[in-house]
Amino acid sequence: MSLAAAPGTGSTSTSPTAAGLWRSGRGFLLVALIVVAGAVIGVLLSGSGAGRPLDPADTSLSGGKGLAQLLRAHGVRVTRVTSVAEVEAAGPGDHTLLLSDTSFLTEEAAERLGAIRADLLVVGAQPHQELLTPGMSPTENVRTRSREPRCDLPAATRAGSAHMGGTAFTVPAGATGCYPARGASTLVSHTGAGRTVTVVGDGAFMTNLRLAEDGNAALALNLAGARPALIWLVAPEAAAGTTGEQGFYGMIPEGVRWAVVQVGVVVVLLALWRGRRLGPVVAERLPVVVRAAETVEGRARLYRARRARDRAATALRTSFVDRVTPRLGLPSAAGPEAKVEAIAGRTGQAGFHVGAALYGPPPADEAGLVALAAYLDMLERQVKES
Repeated sequence: MSLAAAPGTGSTSTSPTAAGLWRSGRGFLLVALIVVAGAVIGVLLSGSGAGRPLDPADTSLSGGKGLAQLLRAHGVRVTRVTSVAEVEAAGPGDHTLLLSDTSFLTEEAAERLGAIRADLLVVGAQPHQELLTPGMSPTENVRTRSREPRCDLPAATRAGSAHMGGTAFTVPAGATGCYPARGASTLVSHTGAGRTVTVVGDGAFMTNLRLAEDGNAALALNLAGARPALIWLVAPEAAAGTTGEQGFYGMIPEGVRWAVVQVGVVVVLLALWRGRRLGPVVAERLPVVVRAAETVEGRARLYRARRARDRAATALRTSFVDRVTPRLGLPSAAGPEAKVEAIAGRTGQAGFHVGAALYGPPPADEAGLVALAAYLDMLERQVKES
């Protein structure tokens, strides 16, 4: 079989080129880079997970290691403890006791803390507030934002504006309230009986995240560093943040969860992108053009070479029936007798000859095959003209 080259195609190759591969794959590569960058940024922003709020050893955004380092740089000795017994072991002295989470303490333990003769700095509303800060009762929650001190407490006036809010407290007689909110104060300090008791509504200004904003660092240093030593009580590892048994998903770091969500979104977008249809299908230019007659002749030569007259006759008969059956008004499931009767009635040919042409034995030689083809062609022409 001869193949004629299509005009203008020359020696066109259908193999993919480097430029074609780049054009088809650059979109996927860009999406992959976005996913990787998003995952890296998510991990960097999440830091070491949720962390332990206001823990002097925690470096996460909610931790308090920045304040601990700042206090040590100003000569304050910072001691991290996790029990009331360790606090009592320090005894009365020239130090400040900082409490940020007393939810793990019993009422008896809270009463023991309140009886210690040392300056006390309480962060936020605590379960046994009245035992720790008598007269300073929480009123309502207020928005945490930058506030002005509006008081004459030296620790606050020297610091200026600070990121305060959370819980507002009542101001008892003889105490000083600063950073007011809705008729109450988010910082209350009272000096008496040889010690100073201070409560703040929220500890955000003391965290690593907010320490460098406004006068947060100055206020935290003035409150927690008023004495040469600071005893910082934090919840034990077993009690910190426990609200029951932790499930499987609770043990997965937050950064991993965000990475999975990002990958899921990208997969959906990629599926939509790859499955889009913009306009009709583009016809591909063939490297060669083959005439229909050459295809027929090529198949005929193959039949002849293999002496497959039965297959050739079957192909002729099947094609003839498929073409004329719709013209006769017959269903595709019509039987041979119905087809023969309809063709004979339409063409006027004898039903015997029509049946032999369609369903008889294959031709014995090439001359018989040619005669069969001519007879079927004549029948088809008469069906069309009738």
